[in-house]
This record gives sequence, C-alpha cells and structure tokens, in this order.
Amino acid sequence: MAAAEEPTWEDLLGRNNWEGLLNPLNVSLRRLVLRAGDFCQATYDAFVNDPNSAFCGVSRYGKPSFFRKVMLDDADHYDVVSFLYATARVSDHEAFFLKSMSRDSWDRETNWIGYVAVTSDARTAEIGRREIYVVFRGTTRNYEWINVLGAKLTSLKCLLTGGDGNCGGGGDGLADDDDDGPKAMLGWVTIYTTANPRSQFTKMSARSQLLRKIQELLEKYKDEKPSIVLTGHSLGGTLATLGAFDLAENVTGGDDNVPVTAIVFGSPKVGNKELADRIKLNKNLRILHVKNQIDLITRYPGRILGYVSVGTKLKIDTRKSPFLKESHHPGDWHNLQAMLHVAAGWNGEREEFEMRVKRSIALVNKSCDLLKEECLVPPCWWVEKNKGLLKAEDGEWVMATPHDEDLPVAEFHD
Repeated sequence: MAAAEEPTWEDLLGRNNWEGLLNPLNVSLRRLVLRAGDFCQATYDAFVNDPNSAFCGVSRYGKPSFFRKVMLDDADHYDVVSFLYATARVSDHEAFFLKSMSRDSWDRETNWIGYVAVTSDARTAEIGRREIYVVFRGTTRNYEWINVLGAKLTSLKCLLTGGDGNCGGGGDGLADDDDDGPKAMLGWVTIYTTANPRSQFTKMSARSQLLRKIQELLEKYKDEKPSIVLTGHSLGGTLATLGAFDLAENVTGGDDNVPVTAIVFGSPKVGNKELADRIKLNKNLRILHVKNQIDLITRYPGRILGYVSVGTKLKIDTRKSPFLKESHHPGDWHNLQAMLHVAAGWNGEREEFEMRVKRSIALVNKSCDLLKEECLVPPCWWVEKNKGLLKAEDGEWVMATPHDEDLPVAEFHD
C-alpha cells in the first residue's frame, strides 16, 4: 500500500500487520487507537470500587445510558449490548481479609470486567459494516491483584481448536503440565476461565460469556460484514489478547471475512513463544500493542521466566509531551490517559510532539496529577458527586441507589 493512500478498514485492523501505518502514525489508525483507548477508560470511569458501597464491583451505569454517562464522544454511534463479569479465585483465608466492608455487597469474587458494544444501526449504514467491540477493564479489585501477582505458566490446550474446552468450572480445567505447547500466565487464565456458581451476576466464566455473546452477534450480523476488535489496558490487555486468540481458534475458525483484532495498552506479557507462534498461524488474528517505552509493567513477566511479547508494537514515549510533568513514579508511566494523550500527538521518536487530532489535554488528569501546573487542570477530577452520598428527607446522608436503568442484573445463565 502506497504511503499516500487512505488505508482500508481491513488495513486499519491489521491485515498487513499495520505496515506503513505506524511511522509516521496514520491519522485514521490514530483515531481507531484513541477510540479503543476511550472504550477502555470508560471501564475505569464507570466501575464502583468503593468497598463501602453495596454495589462495589459493578458498573455505575447501565447498558442503555452507558456511553452517554461516561461522556464518550460519538456516544450515539455505539450500543452496549452486554456486560461481562470475571471471577478472581482466592482462598477462604484471603477472602476473609479482602471482602467488601458492606455487608450487603452485591458480589465479592465476581466483578464487572467489561462490556461488548456494536455500532448502531445508523453508524453501520454509514460505514457499510457492523463493528463489534469487546472491552476489558484493568486490575482494580484486591482479589484480582492476588491472581496477577505470580508468573506461573499454564497450558492453553483448552483454548486450542479441537480442545476439550475444559478451562474453568472453578479452575479444575487449568493445567500446568510440561507439554511444549502454548502456555499463558496462570493468573490471566484464571480470571478469564473461572466460573463462580455462587455469583448473582452469572454462573459462567468470562470466557463462556464472551464466546456465547460473540457467536450470537456473528449470527445476527452475518450479512453486515462484521469485524471484532478486543481492547483493554494492563490486565485488560492480557484478557483481550486471550479473548482474541480464543475467538480466532474457536469461533471465527480462521474466516478471513471476520477479522479479529486486539488493540491493547500497557499490557504485561501473556505467554510463551509457542503461544506467540500459534497466534501468528491464525491468519485472521492481529494484535497491536500500544506501549510506553518507560512502562515497567509491559516487561513483566520477563523472558527468563519463559515469556515473550506478541503482536505488533506501537511504541510511544510519554516523555515527549511538553504538557506532562517529569515523573519518576512507575504508576504514571502506566497511566492510560497519558498514553492516549501521547498517541494523539505522537509523530515518532525523532519528530516533535504535535497533536494530529483534536483531544483535550484535561483528560490526562482524570485520575492522576500528571499535567504541568501551567495547564490549570485539577488532578483526579473524574469523581461521582459527593462520592455517591445523597441527602435523604430526614437529613441523613446515605449511599444513593442507582437509577432503575443502572441497577445491576444477572445477564448470563447456563
């Protein structure tokens, strides 16, 4: 493809591994990357992580109004059609110390992990095809931290085409045998494949929810040129990678007409060389990793433990932005909004930082304090009014109950 040509949508989804689109970063691809990042940010903006709340662990907003309430640009172009939930498996001893402070907590081990969205009918008619997005949240809950702090590899036999699919049910299907096949970190696989028969959200694993919903959508939209983009930040990036691999192996069947693309941000390494090689064999599967050069999380777990990188890298460097403070805190190097800010103005290591698309710099400080003081943007400004407390008629301040459309409901049933 000539550099001056506008890339096709197949090119933007990685048909040629984004050859000629990364340096310099193509404007259309830049917009796609930013959209995927904004979808990821929405999971942080909507997640109830206050252990004092009875709704700790759920989305603050329901599906009908989700994109509008997280103030997504072009919210009318997309519809959330399903929420996804994941279970972090911990011991009874760990659970005792990490439970929610609310005795009425909706759930503890199983939490909202993301959502599935599709282009609206109007948007689909405009672009001539139906886009399906799968979005995963990064690590937030204490239970999840327990699962991700460890680098043991486990076999992915259950995810391979023709495998028995026994990956969950409380984790009994997880294997750490010494075969030479594709493997991934046990913590990632646990969160992706573990079911929770006690959950009020769903008895199914995140994997089962994902596969069932995508199969349903592909059947529904089979005549509308469907494509699938999975995205996530940090832990969400590993889940998006596993999910994309799983869909390519077991749902789309290598069908060139249904491209499966993962666009991930600040993702740790997922698995071994055999997994990376197997991913390359799937002709309709592509992975783009947006990686901050100084982000330490992307180096974990290391090669010495058997891990390798997968996919195509879009390397950026937050130190290039004239708007960001010089920070020595590794958490700042991993911040999603900082990465999206730099992606909007990234023109390569040798070129000056210059915004190529319109994006407010104030977004950087949504959950941090990274902007220079002369930008006049307060830190950590995205908060629920009064942290969710509402003054009742009797004068007491109480935790507000979500509106009817936002109340958590069970979605998936066996």
